Amino acid sequence: MTSIVPTESAKTAGPKTAGPASAGPKVRTPAVRTGSTARTAPAALAPRARLLPSLAAVYRAQLSRARVARIPLLFVATFQSIGIMVLMRGVVDGGSEARAVVAGSSVLVVAFVALNLLAQYFGRLRADGGLDHYATLPVPPAAVVLGAAGAYASFTVPGTIVTAVAGSALFGLPMTHLWVLVLVIPLSGAALSGLGAALGLLAPRQEVATLLGQLGMSAALLLGVLPAERLPGPVGWARDLLPSTYGVEALARSFDAHPDWAVVGLDLAVCAAVGVLSLAVATWAYRRAAVR
Repeated sequence: MTSIVPTESAKTAGPKTAGPASAGPKVRTPAVRTGSTARTAPAALAPRARLLPSLAAVYRAQLSRARVARIPLLFVATFQSIGIMVLMRGVVDGGSEARAVVAGSSVLVVAFVALNLLAQYFGRLRADGGLDHYATLPVPPAAVVLGAAGAYASFTVPGTIVTAVAGSALFGLPMTHLWVLVLVIPLSGAALSGLGAALGLLAPRQEVATLLGQLGMSAALLLGVLPAERLPGPVGWARDLLPSTYGVEALARSFDAHPDWAVVGLDLAVCAAVGVLSLAVATWAYRRAAVR
């Protein structure tokens, strides 16, 4: 005869000791095992980075990285603008034309750095795969664009002030209202930086981004420095579409003995609106380029 004796499992085998049910520590297992697969509760994600702290971090990083490389180019931009004013001194004697030359040459420093160099920077960043690095950072896309644009625009402050002071002395213009540069530089810098970033991010190749940046700076040179009344009609319409035009107009009006501050404020308001629009387009272009 064969007898079948049920065997106990390893956990129940052995002598049983009597005692209260609460005796001994209870061990809680963090995972629930079903079959051979362990399921654990998902870990909580870190909070999303806020815009202003991220913007400050990107701005400081860009400023420290470009400080050494961009300072020589800032000298080139300033020397170029002063040289243009010296050449125009033999053609323009004074009046509204002199004010236009000085204002256009001053804003040209902003165009050289914020438009031309920023277009080349983002074009190279996209071609080298540098956007992949920024895409992995927990920062909003707007912080990357605004931080880089603000850093490049900051480099234009000394050169623009030096150019405006030198031009005022060269053409005998009053310097009483040069404090307008406090508004002209950031607003023009925002408009031109947004345009430069958008050109660099939307260009299909790095060489195209460089070409577009050079063309934009040339447009700022021809349409901003030359007096508006000497431009033909269609070229004058193109001048109205250039973002830096309104900063040039605001600075040129400030050289009057009694400036019309309402018109100056209107020019600055248009420049600010164009700056917001161009930075929004640059942010969209960054999102578009980062996901490709």
